[in-house]
Amino acid sequence: MTKTRPYIICHMMASLDGRIDCTMTSKLSGVDTYYHALSALNLPTTVSGKTTAEMEITNARFSGDAGVPIGKETFYCAESADGYSIITDTRGTLGWHGSSVDGKPLLILLSEQVGEKYLAYLMENGISYIVCGKKRIDLPRAAELLRTEFHVERIGIVGGGTINAAFLDAGLLDEISMVYGPGIDGRGGMKTAFDGLPMDREPFQLKLQSVKSFDDGAVWMRYLTKK
Repeated sequence: MTKTRPYIICHMMASLDGRIDCTMTSKLSGVDTYYHALSALNLPTTVSGKTTAEMEITNARFSGDAGVPIGKETFYCAESADGYSIITDTRGTLGWHGSSVDGKPLLILLSEQVGEKYLAYLMENGISYIVCGKKRIDLPRAAELLRTEFHVERIGIVGGGTINAAFLDAGLLDEISMVYGPGIDGRGGMKTAFDGLPMDREPFQLKLQSVKSFDDGAVWMRYLTKK
């Protein structure tokens, strides 16, 4: 049977109440454990949502005329690589100062609402992209293209809560990896590891794979999704 998409793991660090605000989690023990676990999972390609990208990767905005919506599926590979830093940006609003993050080439996921001139901007800056989905990114199709056109075999979804939940809801997560730091956030309205799905959505059932505790008080829990 031909493999049609990568193996996808969501890997996150959270407080014991499931909150993932980076400013908060950075103050908890367990940050080193999170990165140790990330390395152990062997995830050369990672995916971050637009909000996370704005907070941690770029605070720039695209200020030019985005042009007419492209209105069709397309992709562009600026550079073949063993791993990519993938960012979801549905309409194409983020600006970029370079074509890589931490040594990994950028790859932007967009919907068909993105403007032609914005795609030209990405090409001019040597940034790869995938466009699929009429009004929102078609994540299952994007996953297929990542496997067939970019040869991506393993992906780590590393936040935030909305993009994590979108991949979960689309049935694309094979595994969930959570590092819990020994602390509680408790502030109302703060994002959780999975967030934003409809109130009538049934809970997702998981199968515990392993639990490991560390001297810093963190606990690493790995779950398989039930398909």
